[in-house]
Amino acid sequence: MSTAEIQPAAASFDVPELVVGFDLDMTLIDSRPGIQAVWDLLAEESGVPIDTDLVVSRLGPPLAWEMANWFPPEQVDAMVSRYREHYPSHAITGSLPLPGVAESLAAIRALRGRTVVVSAKYTPSVILHLEHLGLDVDEPIGDLHGAEKGTALREHSATIFVGDHTADIDGARAAGAVAVSVATGPFTADELRAYGADVVLKDLTEFPAWLDAYVLEQRLEALMKRLSSYDSMVVAFSGGADSAFLLAAAARAIGPANVVAATAVSPSLPVAELEPAARFADHLGVRHVTPHTHEMEREGYQANAGDRCYFCKAELVETLQPIADEFGITAIATGTNADDAIAGFRPGIRAAFERGALTPLKDARLTKAQIREASRSWGLETSDKPAAACLSSRIAYGVRITPHLLARVDRAEQAVRSRLTSYGVENVRVRDLGETASIEIDARLLDQVDHAALEELVVAEGFPAAKVDPRGFRSGSMNERLKDPEKYR
Repeated sequence: MSTAEIQPAAASFDVPELVVGFDLDMTLIDSRPGIQAVWDLLAEESGVPIDTDLVVSRLGPPLAWEMANWFPPEQVDAMVSRYREHYPSHAITGSLPLPGVAESLAAIRALRGRTVVVSAKYTPSVILHLEHLGLDVDEPIGDLHGAEKGTALREHSATIFVGDHTADIDGARAAGAVAVSVATGPFTADELRAYGADVVLKDLTEFPAWLDAYVLEQRLEALMKRLSSYDSMVVAFSGGADSAFLLAAAARAIGPANVVAATAVSPSLPVAELEPAARFADHLGVRHVTPHTHEMEREGYQANAGDRCYFCKAELVETLQPIADEFGITAIATGTNADDAIAGFRPGIRAAFERGALTPLKDARLTKAQIREASRSWGLETSDKPAAACLSSRIAYGVRITPHLLARVDRAEQAVRSRLTSYGVENVRVRDLGETASIEIDARLLDQVDHAALEELVVAEGFPAAKVDPRGFRSGSMNERLKDPEKYR
């Protein structure tokens, strides 16, 4: 069977997917002006004096409950129906998102999470509000109040529920979710805290920072628990931010004497990466080995089709296995993170999985941003290290890989990086397109540097021609040139 025919591995995680539930009225949106307009219309139509200021001061319970305060029981259902008839025309456009809403939803997306809105409001009205304001919510649910909300939260596996009402705390409790309250509704922060909220925030502007810290703590705990379950481990250590963090975490979890850092040496490794990797491992007190890998001898690797990474990772893990056996170690781990697992096609992940390699960072759902944040908090020098894929990723698919081409790319990138050091350059890629080279640098530098000078540097290293890419650095930009990426996902 060809690697292109192999389906992706089933996901396995040590922490549940992040799913955050939100109440709607006075949590995500200030719907008071629109709601008051509808109640004013009902009062005018019915001739019943309704204190609409009072009505909108206590939003939260089901509509029928409030309607019963103003109409006799036999009229409540009819008035609810009339209210809902008026609602789309009079209540939607007057409602506004509360401060921090967009940022809160974006924070959840950045953590690879999902969102669900669970409201006592009529479901079609919930949907109208979300669509009108362009709020990116995965699942809108209405007609549930208090502890009833727990049913929907459990159904969608929500572990956090955010609301402004004590009834929302009841919903969170019923679902076994963390009850996060915002003091933007009818209750004060002290009242919400006294009722039993786990977390009380001024408003949603405080939510992204709280969420980031909370989720990172949960995922780090899961990572350390997983690592602690092994007596010893070999870490495939490229020297990049991900594998460096994994190495440091393993050393913390099971002790540096029980961890081996293995940095594969081959023409694919930039020369400048080896010494910093050795220094980092020495600082942690872990044993550092530098086995030579021979991916260049694998036809699938040299052919450089879309599945090239499969053969590279297969060579790596198969090279590390005898080292693990020598030290009596059964666990080999790679620095694959949660973003890697969903970012385009990653045939290398499949190759490592097939050979029994572990992916502790991915399994803890740690994203690249979280790994960098945790690395900073641990004082790791790799926290802000730019991504540095292997040199072969610079060679256009279909161009046969040779040590000469890799060395040429390495020299050219070092020359460009050296020239741009004073500019604070972070990312440099010289892409070998066959007849010419494409130079990618940080987009912020494009208007500050002499393009012709950079192109001359690259040509001096042996390329027939070179051109600075006006779009700037883009991770994985070679994949844009692959004719049939789906074949290799």
